[in-house]
Amino acid sequence: MRNVIIILVCLCIILPANAAKLAIIIDDIGYRLTDEAALTLPQNITLSVLPHTPLGQKLANDGYKKGHEIMLHLPMQALNGKALGPGGLTNDMSESQIKQQLQSAFKSIPFAKGANNHMGSLLTQMDDPMLWVMQSLKQQQLFFVDSVTTKYTKASDTANKLGVPLLRREVFLDNDVSQHGLEKQFTAMIKKAKQQKKLVAIAHPYPETIRYLHANLDRLADNGIVLVQASQLFDDIHLATSSHTNPTATLK
Repeated sequence: MRNVIIILVCLCIILPANAAKLAIIIDDIGYRLTDEAALTLPQNITLSVLPHTPLGQKLANDGYKKGHEIMLHLPMQALNGKALGPGGLTNDMSESQIKQQLQSAFKSIPFAKGANNHMGSLLTQMDDPMLWVMQSLKQQQLFFVDSVTTKYTKASDTANKLGVPLLRREVFLDNDVSQHGLEKQFTAMIKKAKQQKKLVAIAHPYPETIRYLHANLDRLADNGIVLVQASQLFDDIHLATSSHTNPTATLK
């Protein structure tokens, strides 16, 4: 009995009841050999992998084996007309095309528990495409992280209406990969996490970002912040994995 009490006391010290929770998602994974460096980060870092990429399936498998949570980084059409790469969703696609493309994208990335949009400043503003995406995610019991690449995004509202578990990106860590830029955003992330208690930040597998995170993640605990996988920001919901690991599931 005494040992149990000691363990419980220690857990309270390690994870205070008022601790803020922070999820850091590393996305844009799948094309470069250097992306593998993201797997050297702590397992509570979430990895979001681009579909149909040369290294995507391997890195998703390897990351999962190391304890990382895996997401699909789903390409969506941007206002700037930038090429999406394979698996992208565009505004000229029908409902069936979007849902089939989404199914194919999830099949290419094993163990994905959710998705966030890659680009998407155009498509996330559109009602029908967002409805079709969220219907598919709802059916699969998968969650969505709105990367908020435009302030006019309708992805979050649509997810909420359909009951799709939703998170929103609050901070981009590495739009500027200089030491000053990374420090500025990391400090802002800590401040927001302490204020909001739950926060999502997105970063990329740039060598500068990986080095910076290795050197600075310890500062989170010093500020009463617990680093968690993205799905751990949800309370009391059941999440599945993608149809790649659940062959009986289908998207309609």
